This record gives sequence, structure tokens and C-alpha cells, in this order.
Amino acid sequence: MFIGHFAPAFAAAAVSSRAPKLATLFIGAQLVDWAFFTLAIFGVEKMRITPGITAMNGMDLYHMPYTHSLLGSGVWALAFGLLLFVSYRQLVPALLGAIVVMSHWVLDWLVHRPDLTLAGSPPKMGLGLWNYPWIEMPLEIILTLAAFVWFLRTTKGPIGPAIILIIALFAMQAIDWFGGAPQQAGIGLYVLALVSYAIATALAWWVDDTRWHKRQVGLAVPSMPR
Repeated sequence: MFIGHFAPAFAAAAVSSRAPKLATLFIGAQLVDWAFFTLAIFGVEKMRITPGITAMNGMDLYHMPYTHSLLGSGVWALAFGLLLFVSYRQLVPALLGAIVVMSHWVLDWLVHRPDLTLAGSPPKMGLGLWNYPWIEMPLEIILTLAAFVWFLRTTKGPIGPAIILIIALFAMQAIDWFGGAPQQAGIGLYVLALVSYAIATALAWWVDDTRWHKRQVGLAVPSMPR
């Protein structure tokens, strides 16, 4: 799952006017993957490409105790929530940010083969929807679009930047699905993943500059800079 991870970010931005900015929530949505690929560059966490390991991709994520265990994800979520609490001095943005981070593990549990753990050691878990593309692909599209539409309906501002953001997300997802599988794991793959998250976050930051939650200004106000 790639763009499906951004669905909780859109939903959190929609649910409350006190939510962190969308770009911040985008970072939270992929925080454990930011951490995983960074740690993988230094050999702390590890993956390899094993063609055919799932129907949709060949990622064998065989060592990722610090990011993709339930405990590890919880630590990242707690740290992110504490950082937001210090920044905003409010509980709501901290809780929403932490929930968005934790959603990553839950969504990964749906699609991964059994490679997720509770605390870094077996048993390993994962429902393996990557082996069922006719389920996983519509699920990811529906989750992302539903959350995006909710975000649009609860915010005001020019539609253009938001549309460009969602088009860019689906373009990156299409490349992931149909652009050809990587032949091997390595720094090039890890940096590419980090760059894709950075692009998505930069576009979300742009949307932040153009849209605001309707509860901030009232439904009758036609326009207002965020």
C-alpha cells in the first residue's frame, strides 16, 4: 500500500479544524516508512527483492523491528504525538497525528504478507492482500478517494492545488503498480521511495497554503487565506 496510507491524513484534516496541517499529517502517514528506508540505507533494517513473493511486488521485508512492529510503530506514533503537543499546546492535534502514524501499521497488516511483528520477533502477521490485486487495488483507490472527497467537502479554497495533489498521488501509484518491478534492493530504491514521500508532502504543503477548514471561518465565508 502506498497512497492508501495518505487516506488517514486526509481524514484527520477533515475531521477537525484543530488537526495539524495536511503536510504534517502526510509526514505522519508515512513516518514509519520514512524511518524504514532511512534505516535501510544504513543497514539497520533490511529488505530484499524476491520475485514472486507476492503477486503485486517482490519486497521481502525480512528485518524491520524498529519501524514495522506494532511496538515500534507505537513508539513512532507517541514521539510524533508528543512533538505535535509541544508545537500546538493542544491535545487534539497530538492525538490525531498519533492516530495517523498508527494507521500505517493497520493498513500494512491488511496488505503485507506475514512480515509484521508485535515487538520485533515472531509470530509474524499480515493478511496478504498483495496476493489479491483485484481486492487490494480497488481498496486502496476507494480509501484514498473517499478520504480526499471528505477533505474537499470540509475545507474551502481553490480546487486546483488539491486536484494536482491527488493526480500526482495516483500517478506515483500507477508507476508503482505498472512501471516494472525493481530488480534488487539498494540505496537507489530507498532514496527513490524517500523522494516520492517528499514530493507528496511538498504538494500537501502547497494545498495547506490554499485551503482551510470550514469551521475556522464559517460556511458563509467564500474565501480567506489560510
